[in-house]
Amino acid sequence: MTTTISTPAGQAGVRGKAPGTARGPRRPGRLRRIGLPYLLLLPALALELLVHLVPIVIGFVMSFKELTQFYLRDWTAAPWTAFDNFSVAVDFDAPVGRGLLHSFWITCLFTVLSVGLCWLLGTTAAVYMQETFAGRGLLRALFLVPYALPVYAAVITWAFMFQRDNGLINHVLHDQLGLTDGRPFWLIGDNSFFALLTVSVWKGWPFAFLIVMAGLQNIPKELYEAAALDGAGMWQQIRRITLPSLAPVNQVLVLVLFLWTFNDFNTPFVLFGKAAPEAADLISVHIYQSSFATWNFGTGAAMSVLLLGFLLLVTGVYLFFTSRGRKVSHV
Repeated sequence: MTTTISTPAGQAGVRGKAPGTARGPRRPGRLRRIGLPYLLLLPALALELLVHLVPIVIGFVMSFKELTQFYLRDWTAAPWTAFDNFSVAVDFDAPVGRGLLHSFWITCLFTVLSVGLCWLLGTTAAVYMQETFAGRGLLRALFLVPYALPVYAAVITWAFMFQRDNGLINHVLHDQLGLTDGRPFWLIGDNSFFALLTVSVWKGWPFAFLIVMAGLQNIPKELYEAAALDGAGMWQQIRRITLPSLAPVNQVLVLVLFLWTFNDFNTPFVLFGKAAPEAADLISVHIYQSSFATWNFGTGAAMSVLLLGFLLLVTGVYLFFTSRGRKVSHV
């Protein structure tokens, strides 16, 4: 009596292989899988090192040297001054330190006003853009135009508009509306601060609008419907639902706006030229003047290092308290 046992083809193939038969291609090992992402990031990291980190290190070394126009051909030959450049920068009784302190307070006031207005306008526009109405898509696109325009083209246009005799601002305020007694100067004197603030807010609020609008997409509409059924009005919904839900988005947004605004160089440089008025003397332009107008690159580098330390300190404190507040709210 013969018994036939049927074996699946796959199992028969496996069992029928001799011990020395070659196997199929091996899968990549764990080390290879882990190293591939870093290998792909290597070109970007190399460019980041070349563009940002190397100049930072060179600037840090320059801050300890007496680097003037006499050592431009070989800046490494400039004599070491230890902390003398930093002492000059923070000596607030001397003209250099007093000018840096004045520029620092001007920059702080400018940053607080610019970031606050950008956030307020961006959040307000994003909240109202959540409603459905005719032309909403076109209006959203128009809101993003200031952010999409090149900085130099936009600021140069504003510089023409702020001209005293032929500018659009004075034409509207003085000729059309009669709100001023005469034609004020906007690019010199005390009014230069408000001109700079106007351009900064006009240029920056669309970014806040874009980020907040993206954050609003993650808030379930059921929360607003339930709040409306409970009798909550628009302001109560914004206060109880919208703002708490946008807290993580706003934390990142405010930090980014703060760093961009405090370090802004292009806007005042294009608007006022190489010498900004005293009322609009932002610290970025002040450091530029201290370096290239007086040819004292060592002192300018020391001011840049102090600015970097201040920004790192503010960023660290801000992240510490915001992350701590998030943890407390989740407990």
